[in-house]
Amino acid sequence: MIGLVILAVMLLGGGFKWAKARRGAAKQEGRGHGGAAARAAVERGFVPADRLDTEHRAPVSAEERAAVAAAGTGDWQACADWLEAAGKDWDERIRRVQVLSELAAVEDQWLLAWRSAKPQDPTAAVVHADTAVQVAWNVRGSLSASQTTQEQFRIFHRLIAQAQEAAHEAQRLADPADPVPYMVEQPIAMALGYPHERYRELWTRITERDPKVLAAHTGALQYWCRKWRGSHEEAREFARASAAAGAPGDLLTLLPLYAHLEEEMATQDADPDVYYKQPEVVAAADAALADLAAARPDDPRAGRLRHVLAWVLYWQDRYEEALEQFRIVDGYIGAAPWTYVMDPKARYLQVRDYCVSRVPEKA
Repeated sequence: MIGLVILAVMLLGGGFKWAKARRGAAKQEGRGHGGAAARAAVERGFVPADRLDTEHRAPVSAEERAAVAAAGTGDWQACADWLEAAGKDWDERIRRVQVLSELAAVEDQWLLAWRSAKPQDPTAAVVHADTAVQVAWNVRGSLSASQTTQEQFRIFHRLIAQAQEAAHEAQRLADPADPVPYMVEQPIAMALGYPHERYRELWTRITERDPKVLAAHTGALQYWCRKWRGSHEEAREFARASAAAGAPGDLLTLLPLYAHLEEEMATQDADPDVYYKQPEVVAAADAALADLAAARPDDPRAGRLRHVLAWVLYWQDRYEEALEQFRIVDGYIGAAPWTYVMDPKARYLQVRDYCVSRVPEKA
């Protein structure tokens, strides 16, 4: 499920240029949702266009569906139980916080009842804080600054300041070992323009609790990107340091790939057919493949890396390796880079089906 905060980050980053991303002349074949390439992909077992899930990057568990349904009936206790079941898997905890806060940003009666019943509950407090962030971004909208009214900006800044207060309250109530309330502050830091030193202080509070939370690293990378508070160079530097700090299987090799994705798509004259073949990017893809091979087979975070890796391998003309990633993630495409354009399904199908067309079917 794509959070309002993440959606706003992606669209404010420039929306990105599908026409530019398909500029490679050799890769113009088989464009569109139909045609021989699309039929061939379906015949080889890939998911048809009308069955692609553009909201999720992986199948939704029965437990998650039950929690979402419970929120709809006002059963906050069931929501709380589902969130607490994540334990100290901080990547999963922040994901569940975001699932619930997306719901509360639309209808918050169940969350208000939870907070009223347990005003000192740290779990309710962190969901409240993230909901406040999402409501602020919902008011701000996803259009560029020139297309956003001054009234929207005024309300947005007032709401994001309230979200900051809510995040600080969640931090005061939280288990001292829990980095999630500090992660909730990351998009607030981007919105309010925290100076680098202040952001580094926030980052220290996160990493001293757990230095390897993938979602925290990807959030920090956004801050260091040129479209927010950093530069391409600072984003690459942060990404390299993150990847170097990870052990095989930690999946922190996602960071350099994300940094390259952000830079290529933010650079007007970059040709992806050339950019992604640079030795540094090829090495990053190789490192990511090795990282995936060392990861737990059931690691739910792996899908994030596989989606980006499929895109990078495609531009490197490593079609068989890209297709291996597509086989694993196929069907659920609510992830970067597909969500970085207005029509994620079109981007995904054009890349996936082209890879299918370039890889002979094994006997």
